Amino acid sequence: MRADRSRTTIVIADDHTVVRQGLRLLIDADPSLQVVAEAGTVADAERLTRAHRPTVLVLDLNMHGESGLEAIPRLRADAPDTAIVVLTMQDDPGFARQALQSGALGFVLKEAADEELLEAIQLAATGETYLNPRLGARLAVQPPSPAGPPDDLTERELDVLRLIALGYTNGEIAEQLYLSTRTVETHRAHIQRKLGRNTRAELVRYALEHNLIDV
Repeated sequence: MRADRSRTTIVIADDHTVVRQGLRLLIDADPSLQVVAEAGTVADAERLTRAHRPTVLVLDLNMHGESGLEAIPRLRADAPDTAIVVLTMQDDPGFARQALQSGALGFVLKEAADEELLEAIQLAATGETYLNPRLGARLAVQPPSPAGPPDDLTERELDVLRLIALGYTNGEIAEQLYLSTRTVETHRAHIQRKLGRNTRAELVRYALEHNLIDV
């Protein structure tokens, strides 16, 4: 579709066709906005963003094959003039914080898309940030992080370690944390190397010793 540069142009990235169709109807109903392309995978989102250079990319976090969360820094590097608005079912404030820290300008829950998405797009188009109010309130009261993770583990490695200790498989951890399975495997290898513990039983024991999980 030829972009009308007098309007705010948008690429929609979501792996569900019905969701994309609904979002297109919602967005195109506003005469100041124009959807120029739709993507069903992270790879397509990156390709179409490079091709169309939209004003805003509306990005789902959890698409088949790869996490949208991991793609945000690449998208910002490849198309720095395209603002990113995350649209997701994930209401964990930690994901909101990570998305915004990675360069997204908006974080909207799918359950509130009808009320919030257009405002988030319009704000992002002008360089302003939009965060779902309920998540914003939860972030505001969230206690500060500890002084530092044990044994030089990163915050993401701690997340992976907790889920390993709770019995999740690599694939399940990938789903929970919106990562690829390969990334989880890499984190797991780093954890094992840093801690010098290679079996799941040893990792569980470590997590218990450091109060990373409840018994």
